[in-house]
Amino acid sequence: MPRSAVSRKTSNSSTADTRQRILAAAKDEFARYGIAGARVDRLAKQARTSKERVYAYFSSKEALYHHIAGHETAALIEATRMDPADLPGYAGILFDHFTAHPDHYRLLTWGRLELADSDRVDPMLTTITGKVEQLRDAQRAGLIDPAWDPVDVLALINQIATTWAGQPEIGAAAAKLAADTSVGARRAALVTAVERLFPRSR
Repeated sequence: MPRSAVSRKTSNSSTADTRQRILAAAKDEFARYGIAGARVDRLAKQARTSKERVYAYFSSKEALYHHIAGHETAALIEATRMDPADLPGYAGILFDHFTAHPDHYRLLTWGRLELADSDRVDPMLTTITGKVEQLRDAQRAGLIDPAWDPVDVLALINQIATTWAGQPEIGAAAAKLAADTSVGARRAALVTAVERLFPRSR
């Protein structure tokens, strides 16, 4: 292989490595401090690169956040597919995901808080629309009580499933005060709550 080709390959590999380090450091930075509180110089240091190099890849801090949030949203959508015939199971899947990835919950929550007025198209909206239609179809099929508005069904399940992710202080208290302090007990409680509201289809 000609020396110039080897040099280009090495350069491309180095560029990709730097970009991945920036993304990993930015994910941690945004999860910890939010968008307004995140500092590009701090994440650049963590990524072992320069602030200028970060801006060479991403035009702004907000653009970097949107890139990461988009990737994380896609991962969330893929990992938490919903079966409308088993809504308690869906709640358990959501609980498992955010228990395993608490930084993911924080990262997306910062975006909802700080970018509420953003004109960008939220990829989550497409997923929400699809899930609402799934629930509506399940109602037509007799799997879910048609008295519920599907939007309310989805909102309630999501809220119950993220109870512990959204209230870490109560989670810390539960680890000391609950009759059963295990994570499994917290999961079982929320799955049972959803089961009572929206029983599995028999």
